Amino acid sequence: MQTPQDGTGHPAPADATAALGTRDRILATTARLLQHQGYEGTGIKQIAREAKATLGSVYHFFPGGKQELAMEALQHGDREFAELLRTVLATVEDPADAVLAAVDAFADALRASGWTDGCPVTTTALETTGTSPEIQEVCAAAFRSWQDAVHDKLRTAGIPEPDARELAVTVINTLGGAEITAQVFRDDAPLRIAGRHLARLIRTYR
Repeated sequence: MQTPQDGTGHPAPADATAALGTRDRILATTARLLQHQGYEGTGIKQIAREAKATLGSVYHFFPGGKQELAMEALQHGDREFAELLRTVLATVEDPADAVLAAVDAFADALRASGWTDGCPVTTTALETTGTSPEIQEVCAAAFRSWQDAVHDKLRTAGIPEPDARELAVTVINTLGGAEITAQVFRDDAPLRIAGRHLARLIRTYR
């Protein structure tokens, strides 16, 4: 989803990155830190320390510094989450049940992480609004890619345009808000409730 995943589908602990090459280890570590701390709260020295890399290595692979590294790490998190989303959606033929299965998987992973491993881009997206157009575009592209994953599932199930596109946007937007609420309350009920109502909504289009 965000950083390397364990068998439950949520990011594995930081030490699971040890088997990665230096560049991938720096990216995975940065993605995890951005997810938890955001852009402003994450420094190059901390990234190097937790990735078990030298500062020289960080700047060798990412000569553009923190912004370049953050943008690539966010894209890394985007790809992992999109892949996970598509994989879960593909396991169930009915689109409503597939979305419900995805929500249940995310809720299980969020609970298992101690409510810390939420959306890979939300924290950074919110704090860089109006200050970093480059990072904002990477975050926007991530949301669009997740919408595309849901959209493709809905189209495959025979839901026409523009309904499929609008439903996909609704699914991702709703789950984003429900996930934040679940983290605040430390309770997966908001996610599971949202999933059930999204499934009912999708069924009305079939």
